[in-house]
Amino acid sequence: MSGPTYAAHPVHTVDLDTDGWLMENTPTGPRPVPADRLDDHFAEELCPPDWATDLVVYVHGWQTGPESALRAVTRLLDLTAAQYDRGRTYSHDGLYPGLRPWRPWTVLVRWPSRSLPSLGGYRRIRDRAHAMSTGNGHAARVIGRLLGYLDAHRGDPSAAPVLANREGQYLHLVGHSFGCRFLCEAVQWAADAPVTLGWSAPEPPGRPFTVDSMLLLQMAAPRDAFATTFTALAEAPLRGPVVATYSQHDRATGFWHLRAEKLAGIGYAGIGTAPAPVSSIRMLPADKAYGRDTLDHRFVSVDASDVFTRGNGPAGAHSDHLRPESAHLLLSLADHSR
Repeated sequence: MSGPTYAAHPVHTVDLDTDGWLMENTPTGPRPVPADRLDDHFAEELCPPDWATDLVVYVHGWQTGPESALRAVTRLLDLTAAQYDRGRTYSHDGLYPGLRPWRPWTVLVRWPSRSLPSLGGYRRIRDRAHAMSTGNGHAARVIGRLLGYLDAHRGDPSAAPVLANREGQYLHLVGHSFGCRFLCEAVQWAADAPVTLGWSAPEPPGRPFTVDSMLLLQMAAPRDAFATTFTALAEAPLRGPVVATYSQHDRATGFWHLRAEKLAGIGYAGIGTAPAPVSSIRMLPADKAYGRDTLDHRFVSVDASDVFTRGNGPAGAHSDHLRPESAHLLLSLADHSR
């Protein structure tokens, strides 16, 4: 019997307007999807295939157009595929013994994030990202509904943790820069009851969706955002950790963020205070395994200052997150989710 057929890097796009509402293409141009058709639209456009082992939702950040966003997520998927192949040779069991195989199916969420590379431009997109997700903005609810739809169309991973079918699909969120805010707001939108910490905890019942890991790459938010803005993440439908990288070569969340918000950003200085203890670690080389106990915390702050170093101009190394070490971290999270 032949095995399942699958595309190397299937990426499906979801586009939001400046109010955070879902757009769809029509013969007369893009238009908002009516509220009562959201789930129908997802069903028409997004159908996680049986062969997928993991579902990945990626939200891009500042200064990223639609094609650049697609190139970025494709690059990340290329890196994870190459790292997965290398990881099988590093030790007897490989770096990711739970990922047998690793076949991700990815949804890219795109939003209007372009501005002038200036303090004014940074503030403009910061304000837009905030407005799209809170108050009269719709991004948190739309992405939350998207996550709920994806969750409903996968099985319970604990029922068959390593099978490449609907009974073995895990849900991972990956954000970059301001895109991290959208993911935090979306997950916080669904927080409605307490939950204990880490993968070792039982899966929380009665949630619109459950996320197995959340990787926030160079998050553009103040260091205390988890204690002041995203406070409900401590009670959110997260079965796994919130992992945030930072680098002191990131000028966007250092220089610009400090001037725009009077406080260094998470992407420059790491997670400060949070509703639960923060575990601080260094980003590991791509050939060194992350122990489960290293990542099995509600909040993990990862110092990538030795890795995310490349970049010139106003943003510095803010967009130097597409590295093998990032792929290694994502694969490690997926592996330990099993």
